[in-house]
Amino acid sequence: MESQGYFLVKKGDANHAFELRDFQLNDPTSDEIMVEVEAFGLNYADVMARRGLYQDAPPMPCILGYEVIGKIIACGPDAKQDLLGKRVAAFCRFGGYAKHVVVNDYAVVPVGDQNAIELLGLCTQGVTAYYMAEYLTSIHPIDKVLVHAAAGGVGTLLIQLAKLKGAEVIAKVGRKEKEPYVLDLGADHVVNYNNSDYISEIKKHLKGGKIDISFNPVSGSTYKKDMSILNSGGRMILFGGSELSNGKWGIFSKLNFVRKMGMVLPIGLMMNSRNILGVNMLKIADNKPKVLEHCLFSVIELYNQGEITPKVGGEYTSDQLAEAHAALESGKTTGKLGVRWN
Repeated sequence: MESQGYFLVKKGDANHAFELRDFQLNDPTSDEIMVEVEAFGLNYADVMARRGLYQDAPPMPCILGYEVIGKIIACGPDAKQDLLGKRVAAFCRFGGYAKHVVVNDYAVVPVGDQNAIELLGLCTQGVTAYYMAEYLTSIHPIDKVLVHAAAGGVGTLLIQLAKLKGAEVIAKVGRKEKEPYVLDLGADHVVNYNNSDYISEIKKHLKGGKIDISFNPVSGSTYKKDMSILNSGGRMILFGGSELSNGKWGIFSKLNFVRKMGMVLPIGLMMNSRNILGVNMLKIADNKPKVLEHCLFSVIELYNQGEITPKVGGEYTSDQLAEAHAALESGKTTGKLGVRWN
């Protein structure tokens, strides 16, 4: 069938990177279903792809987007037929910035009539937070947890998940107006990395103590800093490289990014009883789709029970896609950004 989508056609500035184009979409086969898209979400990986810094992005021209809210309008012969006509939250391996998308039936969860952008916050960002905080590692009441980018979509949910376990949470932000925001979410302490050295501030809050878990989507120079205060049995969870997005010198910026992180010797991790865990949810989706399905169902169940609430940072219409992208890239937003089709 014929559909429309926003194609990434060039790297760089958001105002010139996307074009709305018609395209042909194949009917669903096997266990696939087709979703008529109501709204789609933005994630920082989309910004990295637009900047040419995301190696897993498909070649241009391509349609970005990992998640949609919409109605199932067609099912493949082996798909769950009772999904037909239902409103769902759905994962896609790119293709989300379109009016229609075809996905596997295990990548969708039926939802109610809740706000579409709020629901989108449970998809890529909610599942990433849940996977790290519930599936990949355990959080205990005695743990001291550092959350980088704490006012973002993943960060706001990590704070909530950590507080459900009774942990002590340090929220790291870069703007003063975000400080009360993360404290209202339940963070015990807040550090602003633009005002002072965040490691020194953490040491003050913890009275010289160390952290047990770092949820770090920044990497680069923050890796060594976090490792310097990671306790025995501590877990460093790396799930992004946003510091690289600030690089302006191509390969030299990438080399500098790697240099700042340094070399890791496994024997050093063993002797100090510290752990480094890497997370790329696209790889989990490709190789362990049932884990993705479990996390999506679980995070929506927590939401339905009122245990967690995704925070909406901005709702845009489809003709404001460039504006939404620029806002996310600026670092000034909080919570989830989503786009509704006009």
